[in-house]
Amino acid sequence: MSNPIDALEFEAMLFGRYSLISRRGDGRLDRSAYVLLHRLHGGGPMSIGQLSEALGLDVSTLNRQTTAMLKAGLLERIPDPDGGIARKFRVTAEGLEKMEFERASSIQHLEVILEDWAAADVAALADYLTRFNAAIEDYQGRPWPRPERS
Repeated sequence: MSNPIDALEFEAMLFGRYSLISRRGDGRLDRSAYVLLHRLHGGGPMSIGQLSEALGLDVSTLNRQTTAMLKAGLLERIPDPDGGIARKFRVTAEGLEKMEFERASSIQHLEVILEDWAAADVAALADYLTRFNAAIEDYQGRPWPRPERS
């Protein structure tokens, strides 16, 4: 692949295939639950319609996901804090605990995978991924809340 865009498309496909979070079982989160919890934790309570818009997913898909997460105690439904009619989803303490556990596990895997990389290369990769994701978010019109980087 001599064209960098072709190589980028291929590598992005592979990147989307990999997951550093645990596989299902033993009460572990699947990737979709992890992403949804991250979105709600970073952006605050959201209605099903807001989640659909933010994640670019069909409402029926989100209904299945949120129903399972409500049953598992990861989410709760609350009245709209802004006084709207729609009820919103919020991460529970248990949901936050499981999300943080999965996040810590992902970080441990990344530390092993990148242990032979120079710190400057890891920082550059993080900067490029941030820039790449932000460009995708701008293109799709769906920004993602980000924690402050130190």
